[in-house]
Amino acid sequence: MFDVKCTVKTVKGYCSAGYQPGDSFYLKRGVMIEPEQPEGICVYALAGMIPYLTAYCRMTPREDWINKKEELQCPDNDNAVIFEIERIET
Repeated sequence: MFDVKCTVKTVKGYCSAGYQPGDSFYLKRGVMIEPEQPEGICVYALAGMIPYLTAYCRMTPREDWINKKEELQCPDNDNAVIFEIERIET
């Protein structure tokens, strides 16, 4: 199992949670969310990303589609926050 780091890559418009490029949070051991900067986590972004994050933290066959994911977007199309996702071996 991997930990996953989610880092804000870009903010298109206005993020009501206050995310800025470089802000990040972690999914640890597939069960715990740990904020880095800022201290909070946007529940709307998390709700849209969690189905992908739970798959992304697992060991998967090399050809699995989830291995091709590099970015995820919050569900707000008008004020989209794009997160870069990165696997961290534990």
